[in-house]
Amino acid sequence: MSSTTFQRLALPLLSTLLMSVGLGLSGQAQAQDKAVNLKFSSWVPGQHALNPSLKAWGDSLKAATDGSLNFTLFPAEQLGKAVDHYDMAKDGITDFAYVNPGYQPGRFPVFAAASLPFLIANGKGGSAAVDAWYRAYAAKEMKDVHYCFAFVHDPGALHAKKKIVSPDELKGMKIRPATSVVGQMVTQLGGTNVQSSAPEAREILERGVADGITFPWGSILLFGIDKVTKFHMDMPLYATPFVWVMNKSRYEGLSPKQKAAVDAHCTTEWAEKVATPWADYEAAGRSKMAAMSDHTVYKLTPEQTEAWRKAVAPVFSTWAEDVKKRGENPDAILKSLKDSLSKYKSGM
Repeated sequence: MSSTTFQRLALPLLSTLLMSVGLGLSGQAQAQDKAVNLKFSSWVPGQHALNPSLKAWGDSLKAATDGSLNFTLFPAEQLGKAVDHYDMAKDGITDFAYVNPGYQPGRFPVFAAASLPFLIANGKGGSAAVDAWYRAYAAKEMKDVHYCFAFVHDPGALHAKKKIVSPDELKGMKIRPATSVVGQMVTQLGGTNVQSSAPEAREILERGVADGITFPWGSILLFGIDKVTKFHMDMPLYATPFVWVMNKSRYEGLSPKQKAAVDAHCTTEWAEKVATPWADYEAAGRSKMAAMSDHTVYKLTPEQTEAWRKAVAPVFSTWAEDVKKRGENPDAILKSLKDSLSKYKSGM
């Protein structure tokens, strides 16, 4: 056999052999991704509708990394109080945290736009809209953590120990607001804010520290607040926005494949997917409450609804001033949020 013939036959074989070795080494490198067990912290009770969604999200992440990213979900404030969850993610107490930024008034003024009243009509499209909108601001406003996605619950209402139809009737009342923005609304209408996390809400109503609360419908039953409030205004007053965030160091320590999997799970599509079962749960709570003979669920007339809209208008001005102090343009922020809500068919 001539040397030329040998080279013609041997070179393709050698190339195939080298490619196989390369692929084998690549596969071996991928298989050697360090196994990580991530801590997920959720402050709502174990039976809350959000927790199965977070678990499903974690299961999908695990599958995408061939099992190298596993997780343990800690619900019911096991790792820390609800108000501390942003800092828990920042400080590495947990790897992922479910955060209500509104529990820390003034800290996240841009994100607070999603708490403004009479903006969000539903939790599903609303979650996609809020996440898509906030991605332009998250890296700056929440720079201490790795932002994953934002979402909202289905719109909440006012629940109280007495029937309230006019915004004037809030004067002198003690209300537990869902967020700092809702708290501003209460103050401007002459009420007093009583701050507490959701898990503490029933206790403050039971003790008479608060007369009413802004809360989504299904959670009224879950947290036992139906035992201490009997009158429920059937008007979508507000929606509370949340974020799912990750400890920065943990993210930066992942392999390229693991990072890519996290990135693929931190999307607007996943925001809506995680929020949907909870949105359905909260929406179903309205009809359950209406069927309870010892509760009064009542609608407002168009004139009464318009009175509420006018009464809460100053909240927008207060929010805008807070945003300006951070060097941001409130008009542009609010317009982009409303445009996103329109795109996802979730604006009021």
